[in-house]
Amino acid sequence: MGKIFSYLSIKISIFGNFNHSVLNKKFIVNLALLLFVNILVKPFWIFGINRNVQLAVGEADYGIYYALFNFSLLLNIILDLGINNFNNRNISQHNFLLTKHFSGIVALKFLLGIVYSIITVIVALVIGYRGEQLHFLYFLIINQFLSSFVLYIRSNLAALQLFKTDSIMSVVDRLLMIIICSFLLWGNITGMQFTIEKFIYAQTCAYSLTVVAGLIILLKRMDAFKLSFNLVFSRVILKKSFPYAILILLMGFYTRIDAVMLERILPDGATHAGIYAQGFRLLDAVNMVAYLFAVLLLPIFSYMIKRKENIEELVKIAIMLLVVPAFIVSTGCFFFRYEIMSLLYNSIDNYNVTVFGILIFGFITVSTTYIFGTLLTANGSLKKLNIIASCTLIMNIILNFLLIPKFQAIGSAFVCLAVQTFPAIAQIFVAAKIFKLRVSSKNIVKAVLFIVILIVTGYFIEFYKDRLQFQWYYIFGIYGVTMLTVAIILKLFRIKGLYKIINLKKEDSL
Repeated sequence: MGKIFSYLSIKISIFGNFNHSVLNKKFIVNLALLLFVNILVKPFWIFGINRNVQLAVGEADYGIYYALFNFSLLLNIILDLGINNFNNRNISQHNFLLTKHFSGIVALKFLLGIVYSIITVIVALVIGYRGEQLHFLYFLIINQFLSSFVLYIRSNLAALQLFKTDSIMSVVDRLLMIIICSFLLWGNITGMQFTIEKFIYAQTCAYSLTVVAGLIILLKRMDAFKLSFNLVFSRVILKKSFPYAILILLMGFYTRIDAVMLERILPDGATHAGIYAQGFRLLDAVNMVAYLFAVLLLPIFSYMIKRKENIEELVKIAIMLLVVPAFIVSTGCFFFRYEIMSLLYNSIDNYNVTVFGILIFGFITVSTTYIFGTLLTANGSLKKLNIIASCTLIMNIILNFLLIPKFQAIGSAFVCLAVQTFPAIAQIFVAAKIFKLRVSSKNIVKAVLFIVILIVTGYFIEFYKDRLQFQWYYIFGIYGVTMLTVAIILKLFRIKGLYKIINLKKEDSL
């Protein structure tokens, strides 16, 4: 989540630096390139590499890695504390400060890296990580630092208007991991069995090469580089970015703590965490769409709020384009959950299929959060967002402690869905109050009717699909197209809504 807001802040920071026509062209071209390279690379990383790694090492070993990886993310915000947010805005407005600020911020990031490492290891020891787990965690800590450094490098690239380079850098680490892991998984180079340890080392290598490539690009655009630490400069940055940092910290905790608690609470927690990771992997994949949509929404919301324009129509268009398809995808995946899991994994049972069936509905609530959370972020309502995030984190921890011992990964899946639903609903109410958003009773009736049709049709297909003379994925496609047609008939979905968003950018000359 921190990466998302870091990237979105890049987009906001560049708005004041171009004339209208140049901005429209540069933004749209860059967004198109960003979408293309991410859609091209990241799904293959998730399903081609990440999934096959789990199949190769087994649920237990992958579960240990998955829990440790999520644990390393919990305090990840210490590595940034809003530095990228400050740097994006500052360098985009004053390019000549790159050399001076780069030296100071690099020194600060190394200091924060040390603090992050010490705190993370101490917490790991307190909750019982030992031996090989600690060894893995050391490298995951290094990976988190390198990943944070890549984001900082990208913030400078965007601020210098090197948009194509920035878009390519957004997938270089994943592309390198795909290449390295492909050789390790299928190249039989070492002649030894693939292990989770090799997977972690591959990530370290990929991140390191990405950092080196980014530094080479940046250093060519600087007069000189001398590492120096400025206490006053550092305090100014951290003070300005503190509310932002708290929000990312809280969101990181309530979105990543489930797997950690699963692995720690249950005697065979690693296996259950691995099963949880199977279902969550697909949720991560579909959430990429919502994230890329938010990339487009935040700058538009920010600009319209600044001009005190009515954002109600844009919110309706966003719901139509994102939440309505999310309902179709989530219900479709639920009714074909056995087939989808059988396609992706060698061994399935009711347990891991149920976990996936629960988790996939999170796509609806996450999509909602990407709209209303983005709107509140654009409005600067960080205090309200922090209160919501704090309540969500408390809810997450309490519910996981109550449900995991009895229901295992299924309990965590229910908790995950609940803690994604709560902030979505809370953000809707807060945004509706601030912006005086209204929903007509007619639209409510149409939405309820649409959901009923989705569910009834889905259960009908689930009951009769084995009797039909078609492959399941054809039936899945027919279900999706049919439900989209229903949404269009009910006027809950209009493809020209996307053109309206693009036209908003052109008309307003963002």
